[in-house]
Amino acid sequence: MAANKLRLGIPKGSLQDATVQLFQRAGYNVYCSSRSYFPVIDDPEIECMLIRAQEMARYVQDGVLDVGLTGKDWVLENDAQVETLQDLVYAKQSFSRVRWVLAVPESSPVQSVQDLEGKIIATELVGVTQRYLARNGVKATVEFSWGATEVKPPTLADAIVEVTETGSSLRANKLRIVETVLESNTQLIAHPPSLKDPFKAEKIGTLSLLLKSAIAAYGHVGLMLNVRRSLLDTVLEQLPALQRPTVSSLSDPEWAAVNTIIEERQVRDLLPRLKAAGAVGIVEYPLNKIVL
Repeated sequence: MAANKLRLGIPKGSLQDATVQLFQRAGYNVYCSSRSYFPVIDDPEIECMLIRAQEMARYVQDGVLDVGLTGKDWVLENDAQVETLQDLVYAKQSFSRVRWVLAVPESSPVQSVQDLEGKIIATELVGVTQRYLARNGVKATVEFSWGATEVKPPTLADAIVEVTETGSSLRANKLRIVETVLESNTQLIAHPPSLKDPFKAEKIGTLSLLLKSAIAAYGHVGLMLNVRRSLLDTVLEQLPALQRPTVSSLSDPEWAAVNTIIEERQVRDLLPRLKAAGAVGIVEYPLNKIVL
């Protein structure tokens, strides 16, 4: 890879599609092929590589990649010496953090981590789990799980530490959550020496800003409307706003235009109230980025 290129790691696997969509909202078109580990991006100064999230932090630490996206969980698991630039709260199914939880069969007598003294725990997150047990003064065997972790209790393990967004997979396998071991979210991480290179530092700063603004726009929409000035205060009382709504004059001095940003889930309840308060010409529009 050329020196005047920013080497970017995109997580392969469950986060891949969500990450590509995030980049599109940020203004980058990324094209992934099932035959290649080198996606194409429409920025000639960036070169991409698909890397498993579990390995990303190690490659960024070692300078194979200048910057990458991976979970906080895998940064901690690898004890990676990287610079965390942004917390980007999105996951495979939602725009929320994921949890690594200690889970046991529904019929298990285990009620807390202390009940696992001398037991077997299966997980992919071995290092974090071992440190969690040590903090709680529990000695147990932690076995690496190569997959299908939910099916291992009670035959192959007494408990598991597994990642979940909604808990539905655990419930489907008749497992009960005992405790949360770790909350995690996607992070933008960088190789520290790359931040000292002027070219790379500028590229990373731009990338960080655009990704952060795209995340900020998730779940929000813009709202424009017109209202008679005599009714303006009544309409403004209905509006929740990110900062304060923008109020502009129209060619008719008796009217004003209002522009604001709201959470998308608020729209269905808000529109009837705005209409009743005297707003007209109400327009809802999607947002790709919000720069705070």
